[in-house]
Amino acid sequence: MGASLPISGLTAWQGLFVHGRLEVGQSVLVHGAAGGVGSMVVQLAREAGAYVIGTGRTADRQAALDFGVQEFVDLGDDSLEDVGEVDLVFDMIGGDIQRRSAALVRAGGTLVSIAGPPEARPADGLAVDFVVEADRAQLSELAQRVRDGRLRTNIADVVSLDEAVAAFNPTERAKGKTIIRVRP
Repeated sequence: MGASLPISGLTAWQGLFVHGRLEVGQSVLVHGAAGGVGSMVVQLAREAGAYVIGTGRTADRQAALDFGVQEFVDLGDDSLEDVGEVDLVFDMIGGDIQRRSAALVRAGGTLVSIAGPPEARPADGLAVDFVVEADRAQLSELAQRVRDGRLRTNIADVVSLDEAVAAFNPTERAKGKTIIRVRP
């Protein structure tokens, strides 16, 4: 479990609190809400007092709800635009979804992306693209939340070092982080 926390957790923390400046009572649209980073974003945003809307595919709905989204938008069947305005979009997808999401950011809100520089910007808000940075204090906060049971990691699979190449060249999309076990 510890191996899945640093990158996903720090990415979520920095996107929400450092770059997104999330405040209590704000609304957050999280793309990929059932994934490794998305599930962390959902949990941290909920704990911070935000209203959380998650997106994903039909098969992701229950996992996203289990991690704490209050609404789920199926990107294959539902209209993203029906979400309405939000204070913060946390984008892990990019492309057309990111462009459409920029239009949903309320005045003064923020589009945070880890999918590359935003191609579209909110009309009256910020667009931020960032790369996670190591931060001991933030990692300590995350670790404490895991110990307290307030945060759980999303592990899709644990494989041996011999299986690592196959694990990172999957035939289907993983639903969480893949952990490589180096010792038997």
